Amino acid sequence: MSAVTPKGEVVEIQSKEEFDKYVNECGDTLLVVDFYAQWCGPCKMIGPKVQEMAKSNMDVMFIKVDVDEVSEVTEACGISAMPTFFFYKNGKKEHSVTGASEAKLAAAITKYK
Repeated sequence: MSAVTPKGEVVEIQSKEEFDKYVNECGDTLLVVDFYAQWCGPCKMIGPKVQEMAKSNMDVMFIKVDVDEVSEVTEACGISAMPTFFFYKNGKKEHSVTGASEAKLAAAITKYK
C-alpha cells in the first residue's frame, strides 16, 4: 500500500496501521484527517465541503476516520467530539480544528500547506 492518496479524493482509513502509515509517510505534504461518525449531523454537513476542498487542494492529502469503526485510532488521538480535523506534516500534528466550520478548516489548510 502506498501512502499517496488519489488526488482530489478523501480516503477512508480502515485500521490503525493504515492511519500510522499515512501520518508517518506524509513528509512535508499536509495531511488532513477528518474524524467523523455516521450518526453525527454536523459531520454530514461538512463532509461534502471536505470533498470539495480535496478537489481544490491537489497538493494536500485528505483521509477520514470513522470514530466508531476505527476506535483504536480514535482513542490514540484522544478524539472526544466530532467532527475533529487534525493536520499533520512530517509525522507530527501541527494543528487541529473541532467542529463543522468550513472557514476554520479552509484557513488551516491554507496556513499549513
